Amino acid sequence: MSAPKRIAVLVGSVRADSVNLRLAESLKELAPEGVTLDIISDLGGLPFYDQVLDTDDAPAVAVSLRERVAQADRILAVTPEHNGSMPPVLGNTIDWLSRPYGVGEITGKPFAVVGVSAAPYGGKWSHEIALRAAGIAGGHPVAEAVVSQSYVGTDVFTDPDVRGRFRVALEALVAFEPETAAA
Repeated sequence: MSAPKRIAVLVGSVRADSVNLRLAESLKELAPEGVTLDIISDLGGLPFYDQVLDTDDAPAVAVSLRERVAQADRILAVTPEHNGSMPPVLGNTIDWLSRPYGVGEITGKPFAVVGVSAAPYGGKWSHEIALRAAGIAGGHPVAEAVVSQSYVGTDVFTDPDVRGRFRVALEALVAFEPETAAA
């Protein structure tokens, strides 16, 4: 049996009553046995990334974010879509986690994106952009663990098919092993 996995869950919405925050919390009961989800929902307090701020005296909120993600071996963004793109708070979070480039906390970690949106495509564009940004930042995108779900006409918290898709995404993220380069 493999060691339990820890997933840092980045919530890309700052609204207190966010459906994506509720989704992130509900994923705890869908996670495979031995998997712990650390829900990080206070991303709105991060200052915009600025290399001038990124020193030994970096903002406490950025240091805390980095420490929590460093303890995880997987990253899952749970996010809506804003104007056909990922929310700025999520892009900023990826920026903080990618520095210094090549050794940031996102580097080498499997990264997936799920979420719900009122948009007909369920946030698909946001999820594609976030997955691409995480890959550029050094993460390992797990495309088979992406779920973009519209919540119009669907109760994403009770629909067994939708919950099954989220469960399969979590399982795919947990099972993903990056290919290692041959020596």
